[in-house]
Amino acid sequence: MSPRIPFIDPRYYQIAVLSTLVVYGTTTLGFGIHWENALSIVVVALATQYLGTVLLTRSSFDPLSAIITSLSLTLLFRTDVALLAALAGFIAIASKFVIRVRGKHVFNPANIAIVSLMFSSDRAWISSGQWGSTTISAVLLIGLGLLVLTRAKRAETTIGFLVAFSSLLLARAVWLGDPMSIPLHQLQNGALLVFAFFMISDPKTTPDTATGRWCYAALVAALAYVIQFVFFIPNGAVIALAFAAPLVPLIDLLSKGLHYQWRPSTAISQTSKGVSNA
Repeated sequence: MSPRIPFIDPRYYQIAVLSTLVVYGTTTLGFGIHWENALSIVVVALATQYLGTVLLTRSSFDPLSAIITSLSLTLLFRTDVALLAALAGFIAIASKFVIRVRGKHVFNPANIAIVSLMFSSDRAWISSGQWGSTTISAVLLIGLGLLVLTRAKRAETTIGFLVAFSSLLLARAVWLGDPMSIPLHQLQNGALLVFAFFMISDPKTTPDTATGRWCYAALVAALAYVIQFVFFIPNGAVIALAFAAPLVPLIDLLSKGLHYQWRPSTAISQTSKGVSNA
C-alpha cells in the first residue's frame, strides 16, 4: 500500500509564485509599484474578506484567496490614487460575497475590480509593457504559471485560451501578410501571460467541467481578439473575461459538474450547506 501524500492547498503555490513575480518585477524589471497602493490593496482586501466571512457565511476566516487577489492586483493594476487602490481591493473581495449563483461567485475578483475601475476612472489602468517582451521573461512566466496550473488542476482553461488566441493572432498575421515575429511578440506580453496563468485559470470562477472550460476559454479568446483588434481597445483579454464571466452559470447548467473546492476534505460539507469556499 503506497503512503498517502499529504494535501497541500494549491493557493500556497499561487502565493509563492505571485510573490516571486512581484519581487522580480520590482527589483529587476523596475515595476512602478507604489508601496502605499500595495499596502492599501492588501489591508482592504483582507478586511473585506474577514467582514464578508463573519457577516455572510458560517465558515472560518481564510486569508489565502484575498492574498492571491491582492498580489494579482499589485502586479497588474496601476493608479496614482491610493484611494482607488483601496477601492480595487474592496470591489475584488466584495464581489465574491455579493455576486453569486448557486453558491459560486461569478467574477474573478481581481479582474472585475480592474475592469470596473478602468471603465469608471481615467486614473486607473493596466501596465502591460513593464514586463518587456523578451523570451526570458515569457519563459519565466510560463514556467511559474504551469506550476500553479498543475496544482490547481485547471490547465485546460489556460491552454485553451492560449491556443485559441494564438491561432487568431497567427491567422491575422497571415491574412495581413505580416511576419510571424509580430504575433510572437504579442504573445510574449507579460500582462497577457499573467492573465492566462493566474486570472482566467481561477478554478473558483471557471466552468465545473473540462468541456465547459475548453468552450469558455475559446469564447474569452474570441472576445479578446474582437475587443483588441476590431474595436482597438487595449487589454482585450482582461475586458473579455469580465464580459464572459456571467455566462459561466449557464455553461454549468448545460454541462453539470462539481464545484471546485480548495480543500477536498470540505467539499461534501460545503456543498451540502450551499456555501462555496471563497
